[in-house]
Amino acid sequence: CMLCRRAEADPNICGNKLEKQGLCAHEYCLSFATQLGQQQAGTLGLRGFLPEDIQCAVNQAAQKQCFVCGERGATITCRETSCDRSFHLPCAVEGECITQYFFEYRAFCWEHRPEQAVEAAPENATCLICLDPVGERKSYGSMVCPVCKNAWFHRGCIQGQAISNGLTWFRCPHCRDRDAFLSEMLIMGIQIPFRLASWDSRAYEALGARHSRCDAGRCLCPGGREQADEEGHWELLVCSCCAAEGTHRRCSSVSSSQDSWECDFC
Repeated sequence: CMLCRRAEADPNICGNKLEKQGLCAHEYCLSFATQLGQQQAGTLGLRGFLPEDIQCAVNQAAQKQCFVCGERGATITCRETSCDRSFHLPCAVEGECITQYFFEYRAFCWEHRPEQAVEAAPENATCLICLDPVGERKSYGSMVCPVCKNAWFHRGCIQGQAISNGLTWFRCPHCRDRDAFLSEMLIMGIQIPFRLASWDSRAYEALGARHSRCDAGRCLCPGGREQADEEGHWELLVCSCCAAEGTHRRCSSVSSSQDSWECDFC
């Protein structure tokens, strides 16, 4: 990567590696680079980042030393106006920096990073995810739910859960709050992918698939329980309540004038 100077980096932190026209950079290294602006036309350069702009950012960063690893080429500078600390994206966690993966992709050093407003202290609390102690006070590595205020977890543990759950299912592991919890975690630097949960694909597809068989006690269809016509006696209706049971119209004596049907359980 031209920006973080790493051949290998955690894709959950730096994103996928993009290569085009002799350029190579991680998608989030591009987004967080202080001197870079993205064009609206995402097909230009590397997802909207122009080659000449990327090279300019690399040249300017050559004079900036990462305050974490000590090497030059640090393209990310703290958003605090009076601060000139710079760092590489893969060094952010080690330097206890916060990188906000939304809107402007802002980054802050350890001194100017946002803090959780909750005044609670862990008091020998354990992480709800790994069940190990979180320490005796709030810190960069320990976080708390802003809603229930007694659900503690390690930063690395809640980041792992965010990667697994995605934006759709990510919520407090204790009180299950979603909106306030998600907003707080984004501000505190948790990267939450904009996708569905990364569960087993076949199981998830089966969960979302429409029920496709007749479950009547006695199926009268000559073609069997799996036959489903567009209309008529063998049109397959799915329970309008649970969507987990189905029947042919004739098998449950559903008239052609009825648009919906509910199973016996519902």
